[in-house]
Amino acid sequence: MGDIVPFQEEFRQVLPEVIGNKDYKIFREILGRITEIIRLSKIDNKVMIEAIRLSQEEYNLSRKVEGKEPKQLTWKDKIRIQKRSMRVLRCGIARHLTGDAYRAFSCRLADSALLQNFCLIDRLCQIKVPSKSQLQRDESLFEEGFLRQIISEIIQQTAHEQKSQEDNQVMGLKKAVSLEQYFLDTTCLKANIHIPVDWVLLRDATRTLMKAVQLIRAEGLLNRMQDPETFIRQMNRLSIQMTNTRRQKNGKRGRKKVLRLMKKLVAKVARHAVIHRDLLFNQQEETIFTENQALQITGRIDRVLEQLPQAVYQAHERIIGERKVLNRFKILSLYEKDVHVIVRGKAGAETEFGNTLLLGEQVDGIILDWELYRDKAAADNRLLKQSLERINTYHHCKPGSVTTDRGFDSPANRRYLADADIENNICPKSVPALREKMKEASFREKQKRRSQTEARIGILKNEFLGNPLRSKGFISRQMSVAWAVLAHNLWVIARLPQASAKQSRRPKAA
Repeated sequence: MGDIVPFQEEFRQVLPEVIGNKDYKIFREILGRITEIIRLSKIDNKVMIEAIRLSQEEYNLSRKVEGKEPKQLTWKDKIRIQKRSMRVLRCGIARHLTGDAYRAFSCRLADSALLQNFCLIDRLCQIKVPSKSQLQRDESLFEEGFLRQIISEIIQQTAHEQKSQEDNQVMGLKKAVSLEQYFLDTTCLKANIHIPVDWVLLRDATRTLMKAVQLIRAEGLLNRMQDPETFIRQMNRLSIQMTNTRRQKNGKRGRKKVLRLMKKLVAKVARHAVIHRDLLFNQQEETIFTENQALQITGRIDRVLEQLPQAVYQAHERIIGERKVLNRFKILSLYEKDVHVIVRGKAGAETEFGNTLLLGEQVDGIILDWELYRDKAAADNRLLKQSLERINTYHHCKPGSVTTDRGFDSPANRRYLADADIENNICPKSVPALREKMKEASFREKQKRRSQTEARIGILKNEFLGNPLRSKGFISRQMSVAWAVLAHNLWVIARLPQASAKQSRRPKAA
């Protein structure tokens, strides 16, 4: 704790007493309890130390670029960083508790005295609310691995064993949580993309390229062409025709005719985009764009142009050629590369588009392990061992029993659990084996409890993440999942029964 600089807390506003709304009262009590958990677990200190370390590294790197020697941050800088890190932690937790997007949460934070109090921004004189962009930057301040450590620290303290009734529970709980029972499942975390209809990619490419061309032409870098909006309107008309021809007689022939017009239009759009990209690259000094802004615009054009030939080929093969394209060769989105076709085989979700999310919880609903897979995930039965190894790494324990659905069943997993002396409550794929397992009372009880894991997945996805998740890029989605797990676990722990005042009082020193 030597890196933390002590500082005087500012005067803060007193929360008004609000009566007449039960939901507000419950939410206020949960926020108060989460504040107490943060204080008891001392994760504030870890967050401040990590923020100072990251800022020191960034400061030393900037001095190195300038040819200067590394230098320690001043105590004033450290205090500023510490205050900011405390706000970042609470804003990240509060945003995922409410389930709001960045813009909506920034507005809600400006209007809510309760959230301002929780996020430590309720000054007496002036309240400065972080903007939507600042909230997004703040949540990317820490790495996912650090958030895992924070979550692990909280779980270990809630699982602290009481030696006697008078022994103080670290987190103020009536009894320590149990890590003996482990329930595991996988789901698809949907990406925020269009339903991947092939010709929609051509429409997206046209809009992106022409919007970039508009920015370049606004700075006086012109080449002979029609107004960019004209190309967008033409593509929109063709998109409407493509949709309507499905209902008409000879619909297949009509769709092929419309797609050929789309291909001609998008080829013309691509030529204009290349010309304007080169103009900006060669004459950037004549515009108001900085070098980084110019690179952002040209990079946007290049990313679409790079994928455009494959998108055109894909649409041609499926609509004109009437041939299937293998999933591994498909482009599902021009903007999200790390998205996959995931066949779920469930009612209302035969096929989903996103990333596989593995989620494991203990009996009270606290999430012990999670993993969002960038590449297409292996079969469920290959994920069990990895999950148990992560639990041992972060929580320094192993569960007494593991309960999953039949997708995790395999001879290798059965042998692994037997060797690790872990009770195997995986639902067998074999029907005779399932009949035998159903004779065991422990297996029936655990499998009945496993149904709640499905609900846990729904709560995390719909209430804490948003379905679909709006974060762009795999790294952002991965960070959002980590923040959601942190907020979710604090929410679950805050609702657990607390110790009475007599039980929570520390015994006096002899």
